Amino acid sequence: QLQLVESGGGLVQAGGSLRLSCAASTRTFSTYNMGWFRQAPGKEREWVATSTYYTDSVKGRFTISRDHTKNTVYLQMNSLKPEDTAVYYCAVKTRSGSFYDSGSYDYWGQGTQVTVSS
Repeated sequence: QLQLVESGGGLVQAGGSLRLSCAASTRTFSTYNMGWFRQAPGKEREWVATSTYYTDSVKGRFTISRDHTKNTVYLQMNSLKPEDTAVYYCAVKTRSGSFYDSGSYDYWGQGTQVTVSS
C-alpha cells in the first residue's frame, strides 16, 4: 500500500519561503505524476500544481521538483502571501482525468499546515 508523508509546513512571514516534502513509501510512485492541493479554512480543496502545471495564483512563485532516489517530491514556495495559508496535501495521480481534478488522484498524504502571517 502506497503511503505519502508530507512535511515542511510551518509559520512564515509574508514574502518568506518554505519547502514542502512528500515522501512515498514505495518506488512505484515514480511512474505517476504527483500533485499538490491545498485547503484553506472554510474553503474547498484547491489544486495547486502537478508536474509542470501550476494554478495561476502560484505561477512564478511555486515550483515542483522530484528526487527519484529518495521517492520524494517537493513544493518550493517563495514570495508567500497570507492567502497561501492552508493545509497542503500531496497526491498521486493514478487516473486519466484532469490534473486539476482531485478525483484523478487516489493516494493522499495527511497534509501539512502552512501559515503565512502579514
